Amino acid sequence: MFYTYIIYSKSIDKYYVGSCQDIQERLNGHLNSRSKYTKKAKDWELKHLETYFSRSEAYQSEMQIKKMKSRKYIESLIENKK
Repeated sequence: MFYTYIIYSKSIDKYYVGSCQDIQERLNGHLNSRSKYTKKAKDWELKHLETYFSRSEAYQSEMQIKKMKSRKYIESLIENKK
């Protein structure tokens, strides 16, 4: 399985959108400064997760979310999944 995810840091009030195969390993990487963007904070929290059968589907979903360039859009995805 492959995943598209959105994480949030309250300390810097930012969202990060990504895709991966091993969600737990990827989240640990974000929390342990293994990503240039997410090393700015240590309080990343998973807010949204989508599951796909292929890497390309997960990546396409990630790109679609990023293409929107909209915090409102990201927050609507999070709210609609609850």
